[in-house]
Amino acid sequence: MSKINKISIRFFDDREVRAIWDNEKSKWWFSVLDIVGVLNAQDDYTKNRNYWKYLKNKLKKENNELVSVTNQLKLMASDGKHYMTDVLDNAGVLSLAACFPNTKADDLWSTSTPHLPTRLVAGKPL
Repeated sequence: MSKINKISIRFFDDREVRAIWDNEKSKWWFSVLDIVGVLNAQDDYTKNRNYWKYLKNKLKKENNELVSVTNQLKLMASDGKHYMTDVLDNAGVLSLAACFPNTKADDLWSTSTPHLPTRLVAGKPL
């Protein structure tokens, strides 16, 4: 992974989403578990982790590209320690949101799509 400089906490509907800036690739990487928590309106880390594990396995079986574009970076957890966690870039976050059939995903989708040249649904361009 390339050199990382900035670490940020973003908020979506008053929920924290950890993010880290990649200087070399000029893009942000967002914590998948935090995005899952936003989309499920769930604060319980264990439930978010278990749901992501279930969803990741399901997507692998479907040969969805979302799993292959997931990276791992060290992010600070609530206990103050740094752990490796799955991260996605903006396009990956939108692909992940497309896997959630609820209004939170629609809200995330509608606030983010102007930044992308094409819309992605389940990892495939429309």
